[in-house]
Amino acid sequence: MRKVTVIIEKGTDLYSAYIPDDIKSVFINGQGHSIAEAIEDLQTALNEVKEYYLEKGKEIPEDLDGEIRFLYKYDVASLFDYFDEINISSFARKNGINESLLRKYRNRLAFASERQRKKIESGLHRLGRSLSEATL
Repeated sequence: MRKVTVIIEKGTDLYSAYIPDDIKSVFINGQGHSIAEAIEDLQTALNEVKEYYLEKGKEIPEDLDGEIRFLYKYDVASLFDYFDEINISSFARKNGINESLLRKYRNRLAFASERQRKKIESGLHRLGRSLSEATL
């Protein structure tokens, strides 16, 4: 199974899901009013490209062939849009981030520096590990 990075970003009106570098033979992207719609549209576009090659009797390019697993990379605002179950204030406090500033990132009123993005990502990973270790 091949792993492919997909960038998730919010544009003016729509979310976009696109593959920047991992597939060289064709540019594939998806758009939607939600992140889920954009991801679904991206998968549809990938399937349609493969179908096109098959219908034309052409060999599917190596970088499109076989099973592809998407790895999603979000901008900060899109991440908190998609994972809206994460409480911004609590997340900020637990990770040493200014609550007001994180809300600005979430609402696209400010943009996180590389250092802040790494801090947010580390906090997400800690949260994920804690959740995966929890039992009921």
